[in-house]
Amino acid sequence: MSAARAVTRRAVADSRIRNVSFAGFLGLIAFANVVGYRHTYPTLKERLAFAASFGTNKAVELFYGHPHDLLTVGGYTAWRVGGIGAIIAAVWGLLAAVRALRTEEESGRQELVLAGVLERRAAYLAAVAAIGAGGALLWLALTLGLAAGRLPVGGSAYLALATIASGAVFAGVGAVASQLAATRRVAVELSAAVLVLAFLLRTVADISSGLGGLRWATPLGWSEELRPFADPRPAVLVLPAVTAALLFVAGEAIARGRDVGTGLIQGRDSSEPRLRLLSSPAALALRSQRGSLAGWLAGTGVFALVVGLLSTSFTSANIPESLRRELHKLGGASITTPAGALGFYFVLFVFAFSLFACSQIAAARREEADQELETLLALPVSRTRWLVGRILLAAGCTTFLAFSTGLLAWAGAAGKGAHVSLPRMLEAGANSLPVAFLFLALAAFAFALVPRASVGIAYGLVSVAFVWELFGALLGAPRWLLDLTPYQHVGLVPAQPFRAAAAGIMLGIAAGAAASAVALFRRRDLAGA
Repeated sequence: MSAARAVTRRAVADSRIRNVSFAGFLGLIAFANVVGYRHTYPTLKERLAFAASFGTNKAVELFYGHPHDLLTVGGYTAWRVGGIGAIIAAVWGLLAAVRALRTEEESGRQELVLAGVLERRAAYLAAVAAIGAGGALLWLALTLGLAAGRLPVGGSAYLALATIASGAVFAGVGAVASQLAATRRVAVELSAAVLVLAFLLRTVADISSGLGGLRWATPLGWSEELRPFADPRPAVLVLPAVTAALLFVAGEAIARGRDVGTGLIQGRDSSEPRLRLLSSPAALALRSQRGSLAGWLAGTGVFALVVGLLSTSFTSANIPESLRRELHKLGGASITTPAGALGFYFVLFVFAFSLFACSQIAAARREEADQELETLLALPVSRTRWLVGRILLAAGCTTFLAFSTGLLAWAGAAGKGAHVSLPRMLEAGANSLPVAFLFLALAAFAFALVPRASVGIAYGLVSVAFVWELFGALLGAPRWLLDLTPYQHVGLVPAQPFRAAAAGIMLGIAAGAAASAVALFRRRDLAGA
């Protein structure tokens, strides 16, 4: 096996959890949207009513983009899956590129590779090949998810390609940012800024009259203009293909012209030192996680605002009786009232905050794998203080996200004249916390017990529990099986009262798991990558 192939395989192995998580999520939402639309709107009359109410709703277009055909299963799926999927793929692309290029260099492993038999260009191409392998996995998962919903295989493959195209472009953006920035954090921030700009351009193009041409200025708009299942335009694929290629070539050219461990953007040595958030290990963790927290706040905040704006859009006229019956099985609330709609949407936020909590433990595990924790624990810092600080920091950040989301959802609903009180929406945010804290504690327990497998276990538990909550009731599973997922015990606040007893039990289990995690962590050796 050549050295370049070995580096590629190692990079693929290092990114397997992230790639599988993104691929599984995209495949799941693809399948769910195909099956959900076919069963919810089986007749042309129902589809026409849906298109009339949601196809022209600017708040919906803000999130999913401009629809081209809402009367067919394929056209609807291209809108829903393609719109949000292109953003998810873009996030994956920039994270994959920064991880394969800048993070490896920042950790010092790249120097060892270059000190061997590999030249700079070969190492760069090996990393790009690993990114390409991850993109192929995402494309395959999307194609299989769409085909499993009985969409044509050819059209499914084309829709998957249109969705993943943005991921290739933003992988190129991440590759260039990794050469410009001297640290992983700055590279992620630069890439994220480009993604935000691309999203804003697509949003303006979709919701503003006469500005549709702006779609051609953003990779997210190119994904829309490929129009799967609705007058396809495969020639548009030239744009993301050429752009991604040029970005990767530019990244390689910059990489050959700079020293290892540096970037073209360097801080000034004469600048004043920034000592904020260096008072404790937990404060240092917050300092390093500021960009991630800001990204989560922006993402959940925008979605919360859109959810509030949509809370008055659901009526008996545009929601079929069959769908109302199915939703009733999930929680017993009515989606045709603003409070009921917000209650159902906040189940998604419970899932999102659970993932965020797990990401904080994943960050702690990354510190250990990169051997940063060895240096920290060599100082007068106890293991107990470090892990307790990380758990409390994660809980605090999750709480901040939850209440911010409740506030923004209320603002969106109030803007549409919905009669939902602010205290009830803040209660809806608080209602998300017991489940998120439970998964945070379980992730910490896995981290203390089996550190190398802890990230996969944490994300796997959250995903399986959420999928079972969505499909268990619809499949008619026995009550005792449904009760196995914590999401089953969450009341649909603000439509329903807060379930204090269930929340207390989950918080009690979380406290026990967290205490066990701290005790186990004190006794085990540190584990590298």
